[in-house]
Amino acid sequence: MKHLFICFIAGTCFLLSSCSEKKHLAKPGDKDQETIKVMSYNVHHCNPPAKPEVIDLNAIAAVINAAKPDLVGLQEIDVNTIRSGKEINQAKELAAKTNMHYYFAKAIDYQGGGYGVAILSKYELSEAQVYPLSSDPSTNAEPRVLVTAKVVLPSGKVIRFANTHLDATSNPTNRSLQIKEINAIALKERTPFIITGDFNAVPGSEVIVAMDEVFTRTCFTCGPTIPANKPTKCIDFVGYTTKKPMTVQAHQVISAPEASDHLPVFAVLGFKP
Repeated sequence: MKHLFICFIAGTCFLLSSCSEKKHLAKPGDKDQETIKVMSYNVHHCNPPAKPEVIDLNAIAAVINAAKPDLVGLQEIDVNTIRSGKEINQAKELAAKTNMHYYFAKAIDYQGGGYGVAILSKYELSEAQVYPLSSDPSTNAEPRVLVTAKVVLPSGKVIRFANTHLDATSNPTNRSLQIKEINAIALKERTPFIITGDFNAVPGSEVIVAMDEVFTRTCFTCGPTIPANKPTKCIDFVGYTTKKPMTVQAHQVISAPEASDHLPVFAVLGFKP
C-alpha cells in the first residue's frame, strides 16, 4: 500500500490510498484505452459523523469534485425529508454542485420524502430502471433497490451503470438473496455493466464470494472504508462484468473522514478494444 497526497485548488487535501492489483491492473500497452472514472460513496444523508444535526452537501460535493469522477454511485440519499430539509433533494443538489446529471431511486418512504440511492453522471443518463430487491419477510428488513442507467461515452460506447445498497442486518440472508438477484440482472445485460455500492459485506464473505462469480472487483486486497475516522473494513466496492474485459487503471480509497461515515472508493477502468 502506498499513500499519495494530492492537494486541490479549493485548499482541501485528500489522502488517496492506492492498491496495486497485479492480477488485473492495466499493462503498459493498455495506456491508450478509453477510460472511465468511477466512484462509490455512501454519504450518510450528507451528515458529517462528528456533527449529528448538520447536513453538509458542500462537504460531499467537495470530495466528489476533487476526484473528478465520470460516474458516481451514491448511497443513503435523502429527498425532501424532515431531517435533511423538506425542500432539499440531495441528489439534485449534489448534481448541481458537481455539474453532473442525476437519477434518484427511492428505496423507502421516509419523513414525508424519500430515502435511497442515486447516480451522478458526467454524461446523460437514459433508460433508468429501478429493481426492488428481495428480503426474507421474517426479518422485517428495510427495503433495498438496485438502480441502473444507460450511459453513452464520448466514443459512442454504451455501458450500463448500476448502484445499490444491500441489507444492513447482521444475518447475511437478505444480502445473499439480493446479490443473487443483482447477478442475474447483470448477466442479462449485453453491454459492459459497471456496479457501485455499499454491500454491507467484506471480501471473503458469502455475499462477496457470490458477487465475485459475476463481477470483477477493482480491488482484491481492498483498503478499508468504514468507519471513516479509523477505517478497519471494506464494504464499499466498484465492480464490472463484460464480455469484452476491462482493465483496472487505478483503485483508491479517498480519505475524507469529515464528510461521511464511509470513505469513498474511486477506480479508473479501461476498455479493451
